[in-house]
Amino acid sequence: MLPALESTGFTLRKILSCFPQDLSLAFAYGSGVFRQTGTSPSQSQSNMVDFVFAVDDPVTWHGMNIRLNRSHYSFMKYFGPKKISGLQDNYGAGVYYNTLVPCDDKIIKYGVVSTETLIKDLLHWKSLYMAGRLHKPVRILAQNENERLQTALKSNLRSALAVAFLMLPESFSEEDLYLQVAGLSYFGDFRMIIGEDKSKVLNIVKPNMLHFRNLYKNILHDCPDVIYKQHQGKLEIDKSPEGQLTKLMSLPMNLQQQITTLIETPGKNRDVEEILLQIAQDPECGIVVKHGVCEIVKSSSLSQSAKGILTAGIRKTVAYSLKKLYKMCRGHQRKKTQNFSF
Repeated sequence: MLPALESTGFTLRKILSCFPQDLSLAFAYGSGVFRQTGTSPSQSQSNMVDFVFAVDDPVTWHGMNIRLNRSHYSFMKYFGPKKISGLQDNYGAGVYYNTLVPCDDKIIKYGVVSTETLIKDLLHWKSLYMAGRLHKPVRILAQNENERLQTALKSNLRSALAVAFLMLPESFSEEDLYLQVAGLSYFGDFRMIIGEDKSKVLNIVKPNMLHFRNLYKNILHDCPDVIYKQHQGKLEIDKSPEGQLTKLMSLPMNLQQQITTLIETPGKNRDVEEILLQIAQDPECGIVVKHGVCEIVKSSSLSQSAKGILTAGIRKTVAYSLKKLYKMCRGHQRKKTQNFSF
C-alpha cells in the first residue's frame, strides 16, 4: 500500500474512533477520499470528508452520540434521540446527516442510516440514495458479519451493471460502463441543475478507473452474457430481446414498478413480466429504464435535501450550499479554460 493511502486510512480510522462503535457498516467516500479530476492532492486533503454509518439501533446510537458529540447536532438535539431517529427513518431517504463538523483537524459530514433501511435500498432501490453512493468506490472502515447486508451490497452492484447494460450499446469501453454506473444516482437529481459541477461523473471516474475495476471485475467475469476483455478495456453484451428481458427481470423491484408505470396504459392491468417483455423488444428500452431511475432519484433527492435544513440547521445549510455552488462555478471555469486552450 502506498504511504499516502496508509496515511489516509489512519486519518479515517482516527476520525471513526470519535463515534459510538456499534456499527454494522461504516464507510468514507467523496472527493476527500478519492481524488477527482481538476483537484490537486493538496485540495483533496482539505476537502470535506464524507462518512456513512449504518447502525442496527438508531435511537440508542444517536443517544450515545449526542453525549459524545453534542455540538455536531442542530437544534434537533433538544428533541432527543427518539425524535432524531424518527426524522431519520420516516422522511427523505432514511438518512440523518450532520454536516460541516470539525473533527481531528478535518471538516466532515456523516450520515446515519438504519441497517434495515440500507438493506432495503440496496436490494429494492427504494430511494437509490445509499445504493447509489455504493455504486461507486468507497473506503470501508468497519463492517460486521451481517450476511443479509453483505448479500445486499453485492446485489446492488449487480443491479447497477444490469441497468448500465440496458442503456449501453452492444459493444463499449470499460470507461463508458463506469460512467453509466457512476451516473445512475445523479439522474433526475435537481442538484445537477444547480449546485453540482456538470462534469462531476466524469471527474469521479477518470482518475479512479482502477478502483471501479476492482469493485466490479469479479461480477463482470461471472456474467454469462458478457464478454469482458479486461486487457483491452472493452466489453460486449447480448442486446437481443431475450437478453434485454433477462436484465429487466433482474432489476430491483422499485425500478421495475417505476418502469411499468411509465409504460402501462391505465385500465389494462397486465402483469409485470408481460410489460417488461414489451419493453425488451423496444429499441428505446434503455431510455425507458433511464426515465425509471430518474423518477426514483428525483423524489428522494428533493425530500432528503429538504430534511437537510432541519438536520444541519439554517446556518450550516447556507454554508454547505455556498460550497457546492463554488465548486460548480469552478467546474464551469475549468471547462471554459480547457475549451479556450483548444
